[in-house]
Amino acid sequence: MGAVPSTPRHTSTTIETAEYLIGSFVGKKSFPLASDFWQKLLELPLTLGWAPHRVRQACQLFAQNNRHTRHLAKILIHLSWCLQEAIQTSGAPSPVYMKAVNAVYISSVFLKYIIENSQSETIEDLCLSLNENEPVPKDFVADQSIENLVMHNVLTFIGSIDVSPTTSLLHQELLNFMLVGMSTQLLSGPSPGPKDVNPFIDAAMSQESLLVSLVVRRLLLNYIMRPHVPSSSAASYSIFSEESQPGVLQRVGSAAATIVLLPFNYWVSSNGEGSRNQLADCSLRVLLILIHYHKCVVSDESITDRSDDSAASDSVSKVNTYFTVNPYSKALENARDIEFDRLDVEGNAQNGPVMRLPFASLFDTLGMCLADETAVLLLYSLVQGNSDFLEYVLVRTDLDTLLMPILETLYNASRRTSNQIYMLLIILLILSQDSSFNASVHKMILPGVPWYKEHLLHQTSLGSLMVIILIRTVQYNLSKLRDVYLHTTCLATLANMAPHVHRLSAYASQRLVSLFYMLSRKYNKLVELRDDKLQTKAISTGDGLVEDMSAELQIYTDFLRIVLEILNAILTYALPRNPEVVYAIMHRQEVFQPFKNHPRFTELLENIYNVLDFFNSRMDAQRLDGEWSVEKVLLFIINNCRSWRGEGMKMFTQLHFSYEQESHPEEFFIPYVWQLVLSRCGFSFNASAINLFPVDLQADKQIYYGGEPTTNQNGELNEHEVQLDP
Repeated sequence: MGAVPSTPRHTSTTIETAEYLIGSFVGKKSFPLASDFWQKLLELPLTLGWAPHRVRQACQLFAQNNRHTRHLAKILIHLSWCLQEAIQTSGAPSPVYMKAVNAVYISSVFLKYIIENSQSETIEDLCLSLNENEPVPKDFVADQSIENLVMHNVLTFIGSIDVSPTTSLLHQELLNFMLVGMSTQLLSGPSPGPKDVNPFIDAAMSQESLLVSLVVRRLLLNYIMRPHVPSSSAASYSIFSEESQPGVLQRVGSAAATIVLLPFNYWVSSNGEGSRNQLADCSLRVLLILIHYHKCVVSDESITDRSDDSAASDSVSKVNTYFTVNPYSKALENARDIEFDRLDVEGNAQNGPVMRLPFASLFDTLGMCLADETAVLLLYSLVQGNSDFLEYVLVRTDLDTLLMPILETLYNASRRTSNQIYMLLIILLILSQDSSFNASVHKMILPGVPWYKEHLLHQTSLGSLMVIILIRTVQYNLSKLRDVYLHTTCLATLANMAPHVHRLSAYASQRLVSLFYMLSRKYNKLVELRDDKLQTKAISTGDGLVEDMSAELQIYTDFLRIVLEILNAILTYALPRNPEVVYAIMHRQEVFQPFKNHPRFTELLENIYNVLDFFNSRMDAQRLDGEWSVEKVLLFIINNCRSWRGEGMKMFTQLHFSYEQESHPEEFFIPYVWQLVLSRCGFSFNASAINLFPVDLQADKQIYYGGEPTTNQNGELNEHEVQLDP
């Protein structure tokens, strides 16, 4: 550990010294804060191997003795001092970097073990304070918050010191330390409560807004620039060491699973996920945890409810709670483009310091990495929370940079999590709320779409591809997920796009009419099932099933109406520009016949039949030598579109759907973020200690959470809703 030769030779004296120092650190004897023991410990090159069982014993001993020795608090204080000294050197090479790296690594090892094995809901085993009789240096404030001290210095280093070959390793370990410290969230339930104990992330939330902005900017720049940790520094350090050459504490990760260690396959790049970069990816994980954290606190005001059931009734106090403002989320909302200073035309005052970022580089980086779910969540957080970034995306002329990876991921929905699918669909819905976006996507022509296998897509517009993929997602949802809100989001996006459709391709037009047919089949099946149940209701013990079917039938009635409104919008506002849509409706006009007299659809279908009558009558009146071919029918439609005046068409208010985040998004996002973090960073954690989301306890209790995250009970897709904007 630290700056040592890759193949060191250790004398028996060195081995004995290492054994003594580590043994003393985890032992019963308490070393004063000012003891030279700490300097010796932090300056020791920890490259000596311990057997796995000894590492486990060391962690257990430390947890037992820490209440008396307060060695965790003391090494965190020394970490803070090392960081303060490192900050003063402004990134210049210094021996203090080795000490800081060792301090943060040792702290992470034992901090994580205590967190995941804590027997108290308040994590009292951390003992983040010094004993009252502890001698301290004159310039040290004895009663200060140690978690605030260490987090202030960790964040100050991250935010103010540039990543360089000299500092990159310390940057990486500080991010790992933050993941460890913030993992206390895993011990709490999915709904944040006032009794949750998260000392390190709460300390991060209490920092000044200027420092918060610097940290958010640094984390995003790390993600954009993807700095490389030099192999010369990495070779001797635990995270990069081979298992055949473990250090004293390097075995902790593989043996007792108490440190953030990167799995070997972390370096294997996946197609479409961009270039894997350790510091960049870890920066993104830390950022996602920070911006989606919600701290629940008790309000000073309480409500007293007096019951009249008895004369001597007691007053029952109802606790009011609220969520504090998240400064990291606010900093992300206030981010502005470094190259373009847009005037705030709405006159809104900025809440906090403005953070400048290269939006162009961020846009391109996201485009390269959107196959990774964490990148999708970052893009969602930006377009949902930062109006400037959303506007920047909407005015880009190369929208395919973002849209093609999104559409390809949706095309491969069966290999993705339901949460990822929903995040992508919400992003599309947010983008479709802008009319210029809906117009732009139809102007961009794609020479080909090689990953689409069902049909050859040649010279297809990006807008047509969006329609095809959204309809395909509905079809997939009908057969697999069967999630109502996913249907709603897809249809809402199509409805927003409909009035702006321009030269929709033949295949997209066919799929649009087929969408109505698919939903109508589901509708008809529900009608049959409901009628069958109604006939047998007399012998039934309850009618709950019938009520459920009626509710589902109402949902699919709404879906069919939305599809009819989509078709109406195209025919009303864009018929001359979309002859292929007219052809598709004429070709499959029989699918509308069964619903012609349905009270919810009558007016909408009148418009469709008005169009059909217009073209059918002219086709019947035209004499033709031979049969009507596809080409001849299409040419006939194109020619007659010129004489279309829309006579007899009823004008309906254009549907416009907008996305609004659920009132309690934290119940979805906090578990979701941690599932993503655990599935990607090699962060092994005691499964029986996790309360944030359901875990399969049949698996090994000490898990490496390496699979895809599952949908948790409070993170169902219905935590989001699509609302109609009147």
